[in-house]
Amino acid sequence: MSVQTVIEAASAFLGDRITVNAALRDHHSHGQDTQTPVMPDAVAFVETTEEVSKLLALCHAERIPVVPWGAGTSLEGHVTPIRGGITIDLSRMTAVLDVSQPDMDCRVQAGVTREQLNTHLRDSGLFFPVDPGTSACTIGGMCATRASGTNAVRYGTMRENAMGLTVVMADGRVIRTGGRVRKSSTGYDLTRLFVGSEGTLGIITEIQLRLHGIPEAMSSATCQFPTLGDAVETVIAIMQMGIPVARMELLDEVQTAASIAYSKLEGLEPLPSLFFEFHGTEASVAEQAQQAEDIAAGFNGRAFRWATDPAERGKLWQARHDALWACLALKPGHKGLATDAIVPISRLNEAILGAKEDILASGLTAPIVGHVGDGNFHTVILVPPEPDGLARAWELDKKIVGRALTLGGSCSGEHGVGMGKREFLETEHGADALEVMRSVKTAMDPRGIMNPGKIFLN
Repeated sequence: MSVQTVIEAASAFLGDRITVNAALRDHHSHGQDTQTPVMPDAVAFVETTEEVSKLLALCHAERIPVVPWGAGTSLEGHVTPIRGGITIDLSRMTAVLDVSQPDMDCRVQAGVTREQLNTHLRDSGLFFPVDPGTSACTIGGMCATRASGTNAVRYGTMRENAMGLTVVMADGRVIRTGGRVRKSSTGYDLTRLFVGSEGTLGIITEIQLRLHGIPEAMSSATCQFPTLGDAVETVIAIMQMGIPVARMELLDEVQTAASIAYSKLEGLEPLPSLFFEFHGTEASVAEQAQQAEDIAAGFNGRAFRWATDPAERGKLWQARHDALWACLALKPGHKGLATDAIVPISRLNEAILGAKEDILASGLTAPIVGHVGDGNFHTVILVPPEPDGLARAWELDKKIVGRALTLGGSCSGEHGVGMGKREFLETEHGADALEVMRSVKTAMDPRGIMNPGKIFLN
């Protein structure tokens, strides 16, 4: 087994795009998480599916581990090459291969970002709605982690919006899954198998995506509440009423204060807050917004502020996307550990208020923010630079996740498993289901080279 053999052979078709440069290896040794960095033996910058295929065939023959890399925004250690090997960087695969306006779909390479795609689509009347909160995320990485984000409550997640894939298997074979039709009853759904597989079964190089029409009208609003419980009850009532809200984001009073300071938001107080957005016709948006305002008023909501101007709406949602940086600015020198629990919508108050109690008991600072329209919320636990700081943060994380699982929820609504959530999989799915997952992994990656150490504890 020789990494050097692979590097030398790959140099024949990659040239200097496969490198052992220490700075580049260090850059690819971690994501945006608290896992211990591990440097890969080499980094390969690929540009085509064929190059990925050739490289994987070499790694398979030599039993060299491979880790796919998109933008390095992972929050659960997905891109950390814990067993060394070769990191395959797909960030140069940035071609939008095809757009069909009549069929409302497109095909892109894995390194295209959501922002790049929507810039390309801006004159077509279409857009891609899945919005994980940072413009840096690549479409391939979003598929690999089954990402969602602020728009998921209306438009769905990557699971609903990825129609088909080109995937390079562990031994270098290239397969295409799914297609361009909106439904099919033929064979196993391989697209859904790879969406969320975190690079452990194959490497996604192209994605066929469902697109959506740009709404005629959009309106955003903020509403503040005297208590966190009032804000969460408003969310539950709006969802149970079936109001087709496009986005509904919760910020507790700590997160609101952080966002006011970091994003220079005017007119807000440091109180529990909801950010709304409504999409549709002028009439439907007005009706949805009024219904939401009436429900919020019943739970002591006040200071509804509407934003229909694109610049004003943009500032509001940029503040939401910058929530992590706002949290980190609260405590300079601290790192952030983000939880990602999700529960049935009816149990949301128990989960969030219980998390708030856990935070207070821990003595740590941990703002709460989340895509609460689908029951998903995050606590950004600020890890103090002390010897036991990370251990205290993980202890708090485990309490929050444990409660979510008890309430019928999941340890991860959108960040994936990676290394950070492996210990919760058996509790969530059961030993037999986890064994079936392992058998799928073994069948598709018999030599265990595909992103080893992720999803499963061993």
